[in-house]
Amino acid sequence: MARLYKNPNQFVADAPGMVGKVLFVDSVRGSSSYDGTDPHEPKASLDDAINNCAADEGAIIYLMPNHAESVTSAGAIAFDTAGVKVVGLGKGAARPTFTFSTAVTASITITASCWLENILFVNGIDNLTNPINIAAADVVIKDCECRDDNASYHCDDFILTTAAANRLQIIDHVHQASGGNTGAQTAISIVGGNDIIIIPKHIDGDFATACIENVTTACDTLRVFGRASRLGYLRNRNSADVCVTCVATTKGHIGPHLYGRLADNAANITEAFVGADMEFFLPIEIVNLDGESSVGTNISASTDA
Repeated sequence: MARLYKNPNQFVADAPGMVGKVLFVDSVRGSSSYDGTDPHEPKASLDDAINNCAADEGAIIYLMPNHAESVTSAGAIAFDTAGVKVVGLGKGAARPTFTFSTAVTASITITASCWLENILFVNGIDNLTNPINIAAADVVIKDCECRDDNASYHCDDFILTTAAANRLQIIDHVHQASGGNTGAQTAISIVGGNDIIIIPKHIDGDFATACIENVTTACDTLRVFGRASRLGYLRNRNSADVCVTCVATTKGHIGPHLYGRLADNAANITEAFVGADMEFFLPIEIVNLDGESSVGTNISASTDA
């Protein structure tokens, strides 16, 4: 945790690598008239704070506990300044929260490298399309949560990328849609891009395609895995029974430390993790009925030729 202290001019943080502007955002006490450098006089909105940062200066924006914003139109919040790091303060219900509402195209667009950490994103409208759009390289999304768990709503693809999202990292990600409406396609949809890392913590929903998909455009080195210290749990409540699926020519690896829960007690173990040109590292465990223990994937094992 960075220690904050005040000099005669501004707040600074002694966090590693931080040499640029430090701003604070608080929807409760904030105002657009404040410069945001004092936590007692914060900006009111994230987009306003981003617009007050210079590219690649090492700026960091702290979202204060209980900060809340509604995202009501396409690109309402635009990460268009490279090198900005946004960190949410607070735990549980006190985390900064962004709710997508009013228009099905409501979205946050990411067109420059940035870092997002400890933020809650909530679906507040039915047929929401792709609320988090990533079209830039070197983006990091860490310890964030997406919620699509309103029984009246669904989101098609909560996180959607373009082929520009090279070196994307989605780390320790949570997606909760277990109580949501049917109609979702994916939690994360990757469309091309190279050297992408996805480390899920817990993804749960009724996904007609997969929990995580790579679609349309192949990736060169896509890695989806858990860790021994923090296993990756993927549950698909849809009869599609797919946890991860990739374009046939995508390169990279799936596993280790992934645990899939499927909807049906049928011959679907092989289809749970799909990648014709991928490597699979064990353990990858799958269970498809309550009251049963998991089995390892039955994807063909390597042999000593």
